[in-house]
Amino acid sequence: MKKVLVTGGTVFVSRYVAEYYVRKNYDVYVLNRNTKVQSEGVTLIEADRKNLGNVLKDYHFDVVFDITAYNANDVDSLLDGLGSFDDYILISSSSVYPEYCAQPFTENTPIGENKIWGKYGMGKVEAERALQARVPGAYILRPPYLYGPMNNVYREAFVFDCAIKERKFYIPKDGELKLQFFHVKDLCRFMDILIERHPEQKVYNVGNEDAVTIREWAETCYEVVGKRLEFVNVYRDLEQRNYFSFYDYDYYLDISKQKELMPTTEDLVNGLREALEWYLSHRDMVNRKPLIDFIDSNLA
Repeated sequence: MKKVLVTGGTVFVSRYVAEYYVRKNYDVYVLNRNTKVQSEGVTLIEADRKNLGNVLKDYHFDVVFDITAYNANDVDSLLDGLGSFDDYILISSSSVYPEYCAQPFTENTPIGENKIWGKYGMGKVEAERALQARVPGAYILRPPYLYGPMNNVYREAFVFDCAIKERKFYIPKDGELKLQFFHVKDLCRFMDILIERHPEQKVYNVGNEDAVTIREWAETCYEVVGKRLEFVNVYRDLEQRNYFSFYDYDYYLDISKQKELMPTTEDLVNGLREALEWYLSHRDMVNRKPLIDFIDSNLA
């Protein structure tokens, strides 16, 4: 039985990862401050990753899944606190690619500041560099927008709310902005492959092969809810994220290296159906934003 460490383990990606490997009968340890409900089947190591002391020194982990590293200090603090481990997988972000670079972004595209993502993106850049300097054999994954069960970010849940309430959907401009997604289950499936095969390449873009327009995204969300969709196009000069879940920025990742190892990914309809099923019984776990209130006050 593999013994693995998941940083976090209580929210969205880290929680899904922890529960995924519990279901695979791994010995799953989660590292967090114990401020939220823990998943069944995990072993809690209660600590702040920024101030670990010796709490991890006596452990050996087959895999460290670092889901909650947002800057170099996060990485360095964890590495300083760890005892020993075999594999280390860092969940980075596609925000490490500067917006002015040629698309689709490949793993060889130079990383640096992205003005859209700002501090978040640069933090991920610094986390990657800190890890590579100390653990050259670590794996780094750069996903686009992650979705699926346990998503506490108000993205698909916002569209679900609009559909459930049978609202018109206010969409930026002509709705042709393109986004790329990746189901959190596929993220876990790809990490399985890394653990089992240990490919020579260490950095991977991960995501669905095809980008979708925000119009198609909204249509699919309404479809899985089973409601009719009527769009209202918004051409006014308003901050897009006041009434919509995503930045006004489209980008595209080349995921050909992922596809060599994992040829298929979750169908978007099925993936959103899973997300909806989870959301309907866990609404209190999503961090809602006042998007609908803004629409009603400024657009409706």
